[in-house]
Amino acid sequence: MPKTRAIKRITSSRPTIEGAGVHLKRAFGFGNTTDFDPFLLFDDFRGDKPDQYIKGFPWHPHRGIETITYMLEGYAEHGDSIGNSGVIGPGDVQWMTAGNGIIHQEMPKGDKNGRMGGFQLWANLPASHKMMNPRYRDILRDTIPEVSHESGAKIRIICGKIGDIAGPVTDVVIEPEYLDIAVPAGSKFTYHIPESHNVFAYIIDGSGLFGAMGQKGSNGDLVLFDDGEEVIAATGKEAVRFLLISGKPLREPVAWYGPIVMNTQDELKIAMEEYRDGTFIKHRGD
Repeated sequence: MPKTRAIKRITSSRPTIEGAGVHLKRAFGFGNTTDFDPFLLFDDFRGDKPDQYIKGFPWHPHRGIETITYMLEGYAEHGDSIGNSGVIGPGDVQWMTAGNGIIHQEMPKGDKNGRMGGFQLWANLPASHKMMNPRYRDILRDTIPEVSHESGAKIRIICGKIGDIAGPVTDVVIEPEYLDIAVPAGSKFTYHIPESHNVFAYIIDGSGLFGAMGQKGSNGDLVLFDDGEEVIAATGKEAVRFLLISGKPLREPVAWYGPIVMNTQDELKIAMEEYRDGTFIKHRGD
């Protein structure tokens, strides 16, 4: 019998302000993120008050990580210092590998009702890939496959593979899986995840019972799973929708200052000096 993952803890995301005054909720980040390795941060930026998001995230640097932005409502315009630009909307994803350095901005825009929302995940890069060339992948919603689970659940595969169906994002070093799962009321969802991977769920609608003991989580809660081979989510009278995210831990030292994540303090110091000196960008695009 596969070992069902128990729940380490369920926590609620906490309000914070980032960028030029964007009100959001942080599920984890900027602390001891060992339990989430290889992931560093997860933010929920859903909102319906334009004055709390419209100033966005002006020009800022990244190095040593990947940022994954998944939009549910509204739009995000993005651009960088080497000429890349674009817009992602409802159901779209931007997967950006900062690698050896990028300076970019992300400016959210509301829909006709002023609603804007989505999620941003930061994934660490291993030491061997921290100084790779940057790359962007803007993934439109129509390219993200949706499959039906035997429980009746619907699963959008942003990254990973279910049976013979793979998500559009591949060749990522940490072997991540990023799924958007909607489980109907009165169902039990069971899903296999490699025992070597860390895994968490973030609930984005409704509520459900997670793990073998059936611990309750609701919209805005983060569910951190312990070791095992499968995860369980069950529903009663209410359906639940959650993001299920897993990856192979790097188990490497982390030296972290804001959006720059390296392995040593010396590497971090070099990155900051290069940013101040105007030598931060190593790759100017194709």
